[in-house]
Amino acid sequence: MFDRKALKRAIEAGGTLDFEALAVSHASLFSQAAVWLPPEKLQAIAELVAAIEAVVALPAYQQRVLAWAPAGARRSLAARSVFFGYDFHLAGSGPKLIEINTNAGGGMLNTCLLAAHGQAEAAQAVEQAFVEMFREEWRLMRGDVPLQRIAIVDENPAQQYLAPEFELFRQLFEAHGIAAVIADPGEFTRDGNRLLHRGKVVDMVYNRLTDFSLDAAANAELRAAFDADGVVVTPHPRAHALYADKRNLMLLSDEAVLVEFGVPEATRRTLLAGVPRTVAVAAGEGERFWAERKRWFFKPAAGFGSRAAYRGDKLTKRVFEEILQGGYIAQEIVPPSEHVVVIEDEAQTMKADIRAFAYQGRVQLFAARLYQGQTTNFRTPGGGFAPVFAA
Repeated sequence: MFDRKALKRAIEAGGTLDFEALAVSHASLFSQAAVWLPPEKLQAIAELVAAIEAVVALPAYQQRVLAWAPAGARRSLAARSVFFGYDFHLAGSGPKLIEINTNAGGGMLNTCLLAAHGQAEAAQAVEQAFVEMFREEWRLMRGDVPLQRIAIVDENPAQQYLAPEFELFRQLFEAHGIAAVIADPGEFTRDGNRLLHRGKVVDMVYNRLTDFSLDAAANAELRAAFDADGVVVTPHPRAHALYADKRNLMLLSDEAVLVEFGVPEATRRTLLAGVPRTVAVAAGEGERFWAERKRWFFKPAAGFGSRAAYRGDKLTKRVFEEILQGGYIAQEIVPPSEHVVVIEDEAQTMKADIRAFAYQGRVQLFAARLYQGQTTNFRTPGGGFAPVFAA
């Protein structure tokens, strides 16, 4: 049962966010509904996450994907990267992976939703796991040196739709004895290899930028400090190259490639059952792709979210010609599942994307994004983030 007052308490616990103002500016950020899924579906998601982690660890896989990655992603790092988000649609045959994100948003917002649904202890446990995840990233890179300051970084952070979450993270770190700031990359300077924010040394950057390779001029100071090992960055460019480049889905859905990599049969079965067939879009095969367009979803290999992504049955010839210019993959369409949920005492049908937040191959939290229309948009009345519970 959704408790609005409990959500308000969770959001305002740190004393700097105004829940009522947020309810106006982000009216469709939180849904009142919850999504209930059979335990076997949640287990299937967890098994697929573990299978992908096993393949990513293989030298043959890494050699293949790093060959098409930016040069800055080829540096080997001990840090694993925080907040992997595995996004799924639920088909009749089981969960199907749509994409992997390496700076997935919504983790802290969804712990607030757990509290709003009477799961305060579970919310606290997840938040504790989040803090330990950042501490583990630090330990992997710096050993027993104390972690003193984290910068939560995005371009124009106050203007980002998920800016409230940045503040929740700042409060979480501070509550656990770690100084934290929210910063635009342009606010950084350097003292030698050290990264500074307003004159204070930044030990770690919690990276929410969508410049995944840190190649943009605006990120020059951050990139220079990172390259010199003067700051721990998580998630980092190598993680995006290994997991989130959409071309990687071509490998994870191709049995011949998986056999070539030496992936065990049981792991191959898990991957082939859960990763929709994904292929490169080649200009020379334009006629075939156009004829079969209704079975494909076209996505830019280096894209994120739903930007410049197109359902084949909605494509115009003009846009298709642009797709053929290069840089796109085609993924077999898996429609999102539909759920009847109760919003303001009224039953509504919502589509759902299911996100598994994971670290080092283990799922920390399941969440849903409820919506109507073609893509998740946080604009559907009654939609937004929703907790996922085992039915």
